[in-house]
Amino acid sequence: MRNYIAELIGTFALVFCGTGAIIINQQSAGAITHVGIAITFGLIVMSMIYSLGNISGAHLNPAVSIAFAIAGRFSPKQLPGYIISQLAGALLASLTLKMLFPANEMLGATIPAGSGMQSFIMELILTFFLMLVIVNVATGSKEQGMFAGLAIGSVVALEAMFAGPVCGASMNPARSFAPAIASGHTTHLWLYLVAPVIGAALAIPTWKYLTANIKN
Repeated sequence: MRNYIAELIGTFALVFCGTGAIIINQQSAGAITHVGIAITFGLIVMSMIYSLGNISGAHLNPAVSIAFAIAGRFSPKQLPGYIISQLAGALLASLTLKMLFPANEMLGATIPAGSGMQSFIMELILTFFLMLVIVNVATGSKEQGMFAGLAIGSVVALEAMFAGPVCGASMNPARSFAPAIASGHTTHLWLYLVAPVIGAALAIPTWKYLTANIKN
């Protein structure tokens, strides 16, 4: 139960700070800037990994939990509890932001700037790279250690920096699920639920192949 609560708190913090930065940037006529939003996402991910990584692993992302289970590093029995906790934490954050900023229409929802297929492919590739980094720096299924938070947070910030204006750079079903449900903008939600899971899952056989070659 402590693991589930840690995941709920961590994902709440991710969505509250990350999408909160988007909302406040809109409310303040661009005071935070796109770069500031990307850095906010990277910093909150890094902070939660350092504070909660030794408890739950600080997955904060259903795609990451699923990929760890595929890799054999995470018990499938814990998977439903982790995903429910992550979605619940994210939804609580979006509902809190809706209460704080009732006039904001999108609440930080991820919406494709171009075609749905363009965003689907980008989200898949972005999450593939993110998971490839995570699985290489994590200890078992736990994102912890001196450099894990810095490495993972940096990838999140980097990908949000360059891909955010096109696809939203979600890389996380929970991060997209919550503002979509809270704001009612669910038209493109499916691609932000499916693409990150596929991308993270594809990173696992790639990682196994690359590390097996190194060992041999």
